[in-house]
Amino acid sequence: MRKLAATGAIVLGLLLLVGGAATYLVVSNTLGEQNITTADDACLPGNDVDGPFSAYCQAKVIDKHALDSTGGLRYAEMDREDPLRATAMNASFLQASLFTSVLAFGVAAQAMGMGVIFILLGFGIRDVAETVKPTSS
Repeated sequence: MRKLAATGAIVLGLLLLVGGAATYLVVSNTLGEQNITTADDACLPGNDVDGPFSAYCQAKVIDKHALDSTGGLRYAEMDREDPLRATAMNASFLQASLFTSVLAFGVAAQAMGMGVIFILLGFGIRDVAETVKPTSS
């Protein structure tokens, strides 16, 4: 039973590690294909947006620029007839998309971390199974 648990933990760990890495790469490639570069006043200026930090920085600077152009008002605070409401709405959508990417990167990294933990647990269980001999009664 211990060997089965060890093997199961190692296999699950490998699946989590590979799945997390694949997800991270897919999100990075998909985001990179958009050819977005962070603004000059972003926290990481002039970087290609293809990772969690550049996506976060671009989302934050979009918010700053939108608030600057709308006089500090958010979409829901603006009058329906305000022509800048569309600008606020687009900024909100872009921010939400970028923050979704940041979240996807985080979940992928968490899956990879859990994969490593499961692999280590599996090897630990395997070592215990090899050193502890069942006692006969």
